[in-house]
Amino acid sequence: MSQQFASDNYAGICPEAWQAMQQANEGSLTAYGEDEWTTRAANAFRTLFETDCEVFFAFNGTAANSLALAALCQSYNSVICSSFAHVETDECGAPEFFSNGSKLLVARTENAKLTPQDVRTLATCRTDIHYPKPRAVTITQPTETGELYTIEEISALSATCRELGLRLHMDGSRFANACAALGCTPADMTWKAGVDVLCFGGTKNGMAVGEAILFFDHALAEGFDYRCKQAGQLASKMRFLSAPWVGLLESGAWLRNGAYGNSCALRLAHAVRDVPGLELMFPVQSNAVFLRAPEKVFIALQERGWRFYTFIGGGARFMFAWDADPARVDELAADLAACSV
Repeated sequence: MSQQFASDNYAGICPEAWQAMQQANEGSLTAYGEDEWTTRAANAFRTLFETDCEVFFAFNGTAANSLALAALCQSYNSVICSSFAHVETDECGAPEFFSNGSKLLVARTENAKLTPQDVRTLATCRTDIHYPKPRAVTITQPTETGELYTIEEISALSATCRELGLRLHMDGSRFANACAALGCTPADMTWKAGVDVLCFGGTKNGMAVGEAILFFDHALAEGFDYRCKQAGQLASKMRFLSAPWVGLLESGAWLRNGAYGNSCALRLAHAVRDVPGLELMFPVQSNAVFLRAPEKVFIALQERGWRFYTFIGGGARFMFAWDADPARVDELAADLAACSV
């Protein structure tokens, strides 16, 4: 199959992650995370984030986000999120399932970003015992539409959370893309801005599988190892989840991969911005491009063999990973222009 840009999950394993997995495959090592690779990966995260955070590893983003939110909530609590949030639209009820019933309170926003006022409105609209008591806020960075929260916006949300007694969770399935785009440190965008828990995506950053959950408040991580085990997220051969992180973090590939995906998104956006009939639906701030066009354009594009999703706003989404071929990006741009004639 020719390279497609329907999802950054289409990409293979980047060389740095692959090499680390090969090295971890030599000999036998202790199971269930009691191995040198898992310790090394956890310490690499602590170095990168400049703090002594608690680090856990899960197989995928659904488990990482759902278990992290469950750790913040009791069953009678609620989590405030955007109507675009992945936990609301694409997790098959997993956050509610793993929290034994915590409800998602959805802010009906025009875009994918929450504001302090959105949080305040939902958190204070009712205080009676019949309403699920708000306990946490979750934001996605970058958002599901590829837009970025600035550090100032994250800090403002955090300040509102603190005022209202809420915890702040960040879904960072494309966290590396956000860091690369903002040119900030991971610490600046998380705990220094008031984030309590981060789910750092590895799968979309060049790994085969795996996400990391970072708790910046140790008290919030109490019992989380048991929660992971109960949810089927404790890998017996944990080194194969953790070793790729060593390859990504110690080499700096995590950031290079994010920056490269962003640059390919901008390459496409610049190539098609003046094509009649095509319109960028959202600012291109990370590795995503959303295009609005007449339906006949998308049908013609599919007939040329291109795959893409149209689940947000009716436009076409294109995502770019660490392995995007610039020539193939240009081919997509040329076909978009040809189909728009």
